[in-house]
Amino acid sequence: MQHCSALQKTEVKVEDKSLVLFDGVCNLCNGFVNFLILRDKKNKFHFGSLQSEKVKDILRQYNFSTESISTVILIENNKLYSQSTAVLKIVRKLNGAWPWMYAFIIVPIPIRDFLYKFVAKNRYKWFGKKDRCMIPTPGLKAKFVE
Repeated sequence: MQHCSALQKTEVKVEDKSLVLFDGVCNLCNGFVNFLILRDKKNKFHFGSLQSEKVKDILRQYNFSTESISTVILIENNKLYSQSTAVLKIVRKLNGAWPWMYAFIIVPIPIRDFLYKFVAKNRYKWFGKKDRCMIPTPGLKAKFVE
């Protein structure tokens, strides 16, 4: 497992922001986070790598396995969402046409998550993998947990 110790410790109360947790070495996941950062004009999101010990501690509070890093996770209002539901709830908070994607929430979860898992299973093969987690610029460090 990759280690992401390069991020400085930041105190973030989970209930304060929507917390997006992602695979820190996955190019697709990092691209999604960069996409969100560019569109997060109202500073709605904080981010954390699933490889981070602080994030693992947060996940344990929700009784969520810290072994799997094959899903994006959203924690907001003290509720944890994963896989396709997390992605749809995240894009719903964006500006522009992106919230329209939330209409896919009507698709049954097993169908949405089947497609999600297919992409997640192949993400390294299709998009590649980094040797270590993304290191945010000094201006972005406040948006990241350890």
